[in-house]
Amino acid sequence: MTTLAAGLAAVTGVAAASDFSEPWKKEDRALVIDAYEYNPINWNALASDKRIVGFINKASDGIPPPYSCNGTETEQRLCKALWKRHAVTRELFQTRKVVAKALGLEWGAYHLARPGNPVEQADNFVDFVEPGPDDLLALDIEDNDPEKWMSLEDAEEFVRQVHRRVGRFPILYTNEVTASHIAANRYRYRLLSRLPLWYARYKPEVGASFPKGHWSGYALWQFAAQANCGRLSCPYRAAGTPNDIDINVAPMNAAELRSQWPFGALIDVPVDYLASVPVPLSREAGMRGERVTYAAVAAPPTLDELGAALKARWVALRNAFRRPPLLVAKQMRGIAGYVAAVRQKTQAVLVSQGTPPPGIDPVATGSIKPVRATTTLADR
Repeated sequence: MTTLAAGLAAVTGVAAASDFSEPWKKEDRALVIDAYEYNPINWNALASDKRIVGFINKASDGIPPPYSCNGTETEQRLCKALWKRHAVTRELFQTRKVVAKALGLEWGAYHLARPGNPVEQADNFVDFVEPGPDDLLALDIEDNDPEKWMSLEDAEEFVRQVHRRVGRFPILYTNEVTASHIAANRYRYRLLSRLPLWYARYKPEVGASFPKGHWSGYALWQFAAQANCGRLSCPYRAAGTPNDIDINVAPMNAAELRSQWPFGALIDVPVDYLASVPVPLSREAGMRGERVTYAAVAAPPTLDELGAALKARWVALRNAFRRPPLLVAKQMRGIAGYVAAVRQKTQAVLVSQGTPPPGIDPVATGSIKPVRATTTLADR
């Protein structure tokens, strides 16, 4: 994992300025196609474009449909239709995987994140894809709207579960608004903010708006889609694909992309960020089919952070025991001398301010001389 992280940081950590301004026009930049089940593909024509290095296909979608159906007749028919679609989609996925790899393309899969149990969705994704060690995995968060898509908090748990299952991380596909929100709140989204970024942005130049944070560059940039590619104009047309196909560019050439594929590591992060503990689950909840979830554990402080904290506390403690400069000059010996000097100084301050200590008659003790009344000619 360390080697992968270092390689990814070298590629996405320092992106050239040209990689943010129409990089697809550079002949040495590798391209990747991503598609879903309704995109027709002419594989022979697609393979003729030597700039296309990889193919990422949609895999699972939210939570899998139930295997057994019950309820009313209408509910059962809908349930069976959903399961049939799920089975056909998976069969098409596996067929495309075989064809793409036979043509020498790198293979990847993405999960369309929906509201719902993130651990169950992660299991659905892994079970659907059956990933090999060289298959790229991606989490697709279409927008930062937990009513329609998986919340970012759930996405953190999805990422952890995928890592538990396969030992590596997915890359993160999302748009500019959501990526900027994650980058700005990177201490809250400790995993999402360090996943390799698959950036969806349909503008020719993105340098001014590219989200910063831990990302200095992108792993992939989806620059062409149905939003900006039609019959009359398109940033790039891939042979053998329809006008609404999604096309992505990498900030590297084909050989470099193949060496980095399938990414799978976080960007410059300690392993402690992965710490999590299972949340207790009651027997009743387990009988209802609820799954065990995991809570994140804050990463322990580094040695530098511990050193700085100890130094600050030591300075505060040392200053608390320091004698005032006036008292130090008298070179007192022992705590008795120090206490006597403090009392003497306090008394001197009180006398100088004309304020006697509580319960003491200043006239009787002589600490403050009585003020004589001023006589006038009338008094005489």
